[in-house]
Amino acid sequence: MSDALPALAGRGIRLRPLTQADAADLFDVFSDPRVMRYWSREPFRHLDEARRLVEDIEAGWRGDTLYQWGIEPDGAGRIVGTTTLFQISTAHRRAEIGFALGSAWWGRGFARAAVERLIAHAFETQGLGRLEADVDPRNAASLGLLERLGFRREGLLRERYRVAGEVQDSVILGLLRTQWTPP
Repeated sequence: MSDALPALAGRGIRLRPLTQADAADLFDVFSDPRVMRYWSREPFRHLDEARRLVEDIEAGWRGDTLYQWGIEPDGAGRIVGTTTLFQISTAHRRAEIGFALGSAWWGRGFARAAVERLIAHAFETQGLGRLEADVDPRNAASLGLLERLGFRREGLLRERYRVAGEVQDSVILGLLRTQWTPP
């Protein structure tokens, strides 16, 4: 393992390691109720939560259990979201993926570019054979993106989460390396 998560170039974006200097950008993303609407936790309320997130990301990288990159569009000079590999199992050659993009940046192709690059890294560099995603069934945009990238719906977990008093179901999607078509 190197000293830092590698930066990864994608179409119009760069996935790069996060630092404490990115905490305000992360707070902008994860405090937005529109972004967090379908997540399994409530929006951030304090900048310190974003600072702790950076610490947790670093600890996850050091422990080889979490790889979370900041999404930086070319020329933006700031983080506008994140993309993540977590629940990594080298024994089973699988991991879960996640992504979040600030609402001001929606509809510009940045989420797709970031997830495409994450998938390529997971399969080609990490040697994984399976990726999974856990998505609220009401989140049509995320479901559509994942399905366009080849993920298949594999099941519905009813009443999986309780967030701010609301019960949420979860759709589980999977993508196999053998069925993936690189962009």
